[in-house]
Formats: sequence, structure tokens, C-alpha cells
Amino acid sequence: MESLIIAIFIIGYAAIAFEHFIKVNKAASALITGVLCWTVYILYSTNHHDVSIQLEHHLGGLSGILFFLLCAMTIVEIIDAHKGFDFVTSLITQKDKRKLLWILSFVTFFMSSALDNLTTTIVVISLLKKLVHETKDRLFFAGIMVIAANAGGAWSPIGDVTTTMLWIGNQITTSAIIYQCIFPSIISLMLPLLVVSFHLKGNVKSHEKTVINYEETISLSQRHQRFILFCGLSLLLLIPVFKTITHLPPYMGALIALGILWVITEFINDKKDEKTKMRLSIGRALKNVDTQSILFFLGILLSVASLESIGVLSQLSTSLATHIKNQNMIVYLIGMISAIIDNVPLVAAAQGMYGLSIYPTDNSFWLFLAYAAGNGGSILIIGSAAGVAAMGLEKISFFWYLKKISFLAFLGYSAGALAFILQQYFIS
Repeated sequence: MESLIIAIFIIGYAAIAFEHFIKVNKAASALITGVLCWTVYILYSTNHHDVSIQLEHHLGGLSGILFFLLCAMTIVEIIDAHKGFDFVTSLITQKDKRKLLWILSFVTFFMSSALDNLTTTIVVISLLKKLVHETKDRLFFAGIMVIAANAGGAWSPIGDVTTTMLWIGNQITTSAIIYQCIFPSIISLMLPLLVVSFHLKGNVKSHEKTVINYEETISLSQRHQRFILFCGLSLLLLIPVFKTITHLPPYMGALIALGILWVITEFINDKKDEKTKMRLSIGRALKNVDTQSILFFLGILLSVASLESIGVLSQLSTSLATHIKNQNMIVYLIGMISAIIDNVPLVAAAQGMYGLSIYPTDNSFWLFLAYAAGNGGSILIIGSAAGVAAMGLEKISFFWYLKKISFLAFLGYSAGALAFILQQYFIS
């Protein structure tokens, strides 16, 4: 049974990793893999009721992550529908390539920590299409933005799916991840920026004219746009505060944040015509949410949960502890592996392998894992949600990214990892 489930898991992973080659959406592969793993488990089990109880237990934890993502992504969609992000783009007028790259990188870095790396990448690449005309320059900027988005998401409990998983699982707290991961994450971004600054010269060529689709244009005042931007970001940032005060799971904070923004938009859009209200509604935002990503996370987390239930992850934990004695090296390698295999199942596997009884909340293991899983995925374009988004939006090829960006990402990741280890040495 174990061998069959592992084989299904490996085949499913291969299908996910080579999504663009086999032309099958990774969400479909993940869902099939997850269900097949549990199907084999229950068919080979002598106690079907016990397997069902285990599945329901895992599903309870997974639903918290999925509801959180759904609410957060909907809030971002409603901000975008009200052109809230236009205020951010209007502030950037720099033409010098080096200066623009540094500005956009740190805008992406901090925006990713407040939103998430996937959404931030989508927003910033939309901005790049307005700011940078030449395809060669825009692709390079987009590659660096992947590094910036992942670095920014790694030091925030809501900046990356993996940090959210660790936060919801009580492996990390908000204050600890910010305090101990922000400096290594800055290092992981700054080193690639310093390297490219030596050969990046000249000014970017922007589009002289912007083509506007007047049928889709909605006239909103700047005050209106900024108000929705302020409300949406404030509500997202208050989710960790809500968890700290109430001790309820983060998805409860996300649910009430979405409900409050829903009420606000209903009131301020009440006097608009029906067509405009429909385009600005939460219902429209829900339709635009990337539900494929949510289904992908569900499928892959179900797959990992099956491996945990049959004891494979605990065996892997024992093997790692036997062959690799150094805790930091184990986490560093997990980060490297996340460039090949999606970081979500890797973190889920680590949560299954190492319980809170082994490494309590805010142990350096979990904090280093948050850094490694968030930044390691930048080394290959298929290693993170931000990279996959950039790949689709700008048609970046796997081998172009490998040639132009991967080494820079590896340097940054390794330097940040070293900074984290040295930081822990001085703290302890």
C-alpha cells in the first residue's frame, strides 16, 4: 500500500512540475493525486471508519487555509476593481533602469508582505506593462520581481501560503517571523540587486500612449479609489491583530474582514447605476478569484496528508535526522528542493514530520523554514506561485529564467540563509 501511494504521489508531482509540457493544469493533477492517494489508503485499510476520521481531521485544518486564501484574494480583487492600485502606480515616474528596478523591488517586497506574493506579482507585472515597453527589459524586471515578491512574503504571516500554513499551525507567531526573518529576506533581495546594478544602464522606454477599453472603464474619483485601497489593506493587516486578541484561527479574521469590506462597498456604491454596481460588487470579485490555485492547494495538501497518515513522513523525518545531523542544513536543503517541488507540500510535509513537541512555537527551525520555503522557490520559475504567475503573464520560458535569474536567486537565497544562521547565533 505504501509503495503504491508513494508512486501515485511521485507521478502526480511530475505532472504538476511539467504542467506546461504535458498541457494539463496542475490543479487537475493535484486533485486527482489527492483523491487517488486516499482511495488507495482506504481500500487497503481494514478499518474504513478510522481512515474517514483521519481524512475529516486533516480536512478541518486544510479548510482554514483555503477559506483564508479565498477571503484574502477576494479583498484584493475588490481593491483592484475599484482601481485602488492605480494610486500606487501613479507615484512611480522614474525612468532610470537601476533606480526603477530598486524602487519596484522594494515596493514589491513590502506589498507582498501585506498582501501575498502571488497577488503582488500580478499587480506589479501589470504595472511593468505600463512602465517598460521593451520586452527584453520587461522580462528581466519581471524575473527580479519574482525574487522580491517571494522575499517579501517570507517574513509575513500573510505574505505566502507557506508562512500562513505555519502561522495557522501555531509553529510561528506574527512578531517572531517579522523580527527574525525580515533581515535575511532583505539580504536575499539586496544581493541580486547589487549584482545587476553593475551592468544595468540607461533608461526604460515606456509606452507613449495607453490603449483604453472605454466599455470596461469605470469613472471613480481618486478619493474613492484611495478609500477602498486604505480599507482593504487595513483590514488585511488587522487579521493578525484579530487572531492575537481573540485567539480565533486566522480564517475567522479573514472572513470578518471580507464581510466588513463587503458592507463598505455596498454603501459607497449604492447610488451608482446597476451596471457599475455589478462590476464593483463582491460577487464580481469572487468570480475573478483564482479558484484554480485554491483547488491546487486542496489537492496537494490532501496528498501530503495521506503520506502523513500512513507514516511515510515520520519515516522520512527519522531518515533525515539519521543522515543529516545539522538542523540548519536540513532546512536549507528543503528550501533548495522547493525550487523543484512546490513549497506548499514541502512545508506541509515538514509540519507532519516535526511536531510542536519536537520544535515548539517560534523555534528557529520553523522560522528558518519560513524563510527557506519562501525564498528557495525563486531559484526556478516553477518553484513558487509568484514565478508561475510571471511565467504565464509575461510568457517567460523555463530556460530563459534559468539562464538570467536563477543564479541571482541562488546567491540571494544562500546569503539570506547565512544571515539568518548568524543572526540566530548572536540572538542566542
